[in-house]
Amino acid sequence: MAEIRPEQQTTSFSKTFLIKPKLKPKRRIQSQSPESKYWSSFKSTQIPNLVSSVFSLSFSPSSPHLFAAAYSASLSLFSPLSLSDGDVSPSSTISSFSDVVSSLSFRHDGLLLAASDLSGLIQVFDVKTRTPLRRLRSHTRPVRFVKYPVLDKLHLLSGGDDAVVKFWDVAGETLVLDLMGHKDYVRCGDCSPISADMFITGSYDHTVKVWDVRVENSRSVLEVNHGKPVEDVIYLPSGGLIATAGGNSVKIWDLIGGGRMVYSMESHNKTVTSICVGRVGTENGGGEAMEDRILSVGLDGYMKVFDYGNMKITHSMRFPAPLMSVSFSPDCRTRVIGTANGIIFAGRRKGKENVESGGGSVLGFRSIAEPERRVLRPTYFRYFHRGQSEKPAEGDYLVMRSKKVKLAEHDKLLKKFRHKDALVSVLGRKNPENVVAVMEELVTRKKLLKCVSNLDADELGLLLMFLNKHATVPRYSSLLMGLTQKVIEMRAEDIRSSDALKGHIRNLKRSIEEEIRIQHSLQEIQGIISPLLRIAGRR
Repeated sequence: MAEIRPEQQTTSFSKTFLIKPKLKPKRRIQSQSPESKYWSSFKSTQIPNLVSSVFSLSFSPSSPHLFAAAYSASLSLFSPLSLSDGDVSPSSTISSFSDVVSSLSFRHDGLLLAASDLSGLIQVFDVKTRTPLRRLRSHTRPVRFVKYPVLDKLHLLSGGDDAVVKFWDVAGETLVLDLMGHKDYVRCGDCSPISADMFITGSYDHTVKVWDVRVENSRSVLEVNHGKPVEDVIYLPSGGLIATAGGNSVKIWDLIGGGRMVYSMESHNKTVTSICVGRVGTENGGGEAMEDRILSVGLDGYMKVFDYGNMKITHSMRFPAPLMSVSFSPDCRTRVIGTANGIIFAGRRKGKENVESGGGSVLGFRSIAEPERRVLRPTYFRYFHRGQSEKPAEGDYLVMRSKKVKLAEHDKLLKKFRHKDALVSVLGRKNPENVVAVMEELVTRKKLLKCVSNLDADELGLLLMFLNKHATVPRYSSLLMGLTQKVIEMRAEDIRSSDALKGHIRNLKRSIEEEIRIQHSLQEIQGIISPLLRIAGRR
């Protein structure tokens, strides 16, 4: 007889009984919200080799919305249109600086560009020819920010390490105002979108000041304390709110409400270095309203998108380096972020926005606040594919199961009309509020005296003990004193025949006599005080 080897036996067994391979569970991909899809649709392009940290980024308000980047002692202009073709070389570069460029600002018509450096000099350039038109020097220390007012072509705002905010007449190349008030380096500022005369500045003294050039004595009109050195400040589009960045928090303040803090967003792990306003959607002919967001970047390498209407983080992105600056184009097509290692991460929207004729879409999809989702019906495959661990999505309507009210023992007995058992049950619990509540319910049902007459000796003892303890309590006495008298009248024979019940009655009598004595003493005191009060009232 031939010997069967173990290998042959295993092979024949597997051929006879087919063994199914173990199925690996499908990886569950978390569905993105419509807004996350919107921010993820920016195709990221790296602009490398900028020598040093990118301290400032600024977009031109006029089309095609060039953006300028400040790094080292240079300033470069880039075209967002070239990013779509993969061209990351600057369209032009300005190198007429003697020190590191710290801040940039376009005039609202996009024709002029102001830039400051750490030598204390501010220069105004013609964007097309790149020639310097004005040189403004008055700061004694490095200039940290420069800003053109939104509604003014003739003036300029600046601030620096000398703790002075300066208001310039660009055409005359002269200083208009020196605004004193900060006690430390002035690091940032912004101009009001609704007034050419108002602006805000932030300093390392933890304060943010609101200035009005029409006010005499050059004093700030409002001040808020951020609690940490302020790295950046911006006006929100309404003009009544501002956002401040410092430490690991971004705070929103209501200027119309007197500088009240509305919300503090503390989502970053390290210092927040820059913030700007971004818009969800694009301008279109349909006149659809766009929703504003606050974009913040920090040294932790994260960019956060904050919806300050609903006070929540709607999107977050991680970058491989500490982030120094951020800016968003006015046409909502380009987002640029500057890093500490000389790289710009420029994001350009993929494709064009498709605005449906009757759908009211701003982003190429439906409203963000209420994402449209097909109703789950039993005829859909998705209905049967879901499991018990399926969790509701953000847009689902939840029908909550009402919690069953747990009734106490005496409540259950009252529902069954077992009045005497309910009274005995609550007397055993020794909760005076529940006992009085049950007694009041029995009075309403006209069953209290009947229950008292049906109590046996032990149950009557429980009732007398309760009356002894609580009959003289002011909030219970109106009910319990009358009940005490009725109990003694109805159960007099039972009380005489039991020594235990007689003891309860003696204790009850002592407590009532003590309460009467206390009331007499209080009346005597009242009689002494009332004439004194009348005399004092006459005076």
